[in-house]
Amino acid sequence: MALSKDELKAAILEKAEKSPKPQLYIKDFYACDPETKPRDIKNVANDLVKEGKMMFWSSGSTTMYALKHRIKNEEGSEGI
Repeated sequence: MALSKDELKAAILEKAEKSPKPQLYIKDFYACDPETKPRDIKNVANDLVKEGKMMFWSSGSTTMYALKHRIKNEEGSEGI
């Protein structure tokens, strides 16, 4: 059975917090609930961005997701 929207949000936030990489591709979140369709996972991740719990991070060619406190700004200090 697929996770509820709130359970999926919690799983995505946990994955983002525990990942060794500060930025994650959307496909990295697919393992949070293999029964949920990729498009639904993307919608939930985008909801987390709208809520301010996560943010988009761009490498210039790819957009990734990250927790605000795990991203280094251009000066090299933690957070935004």
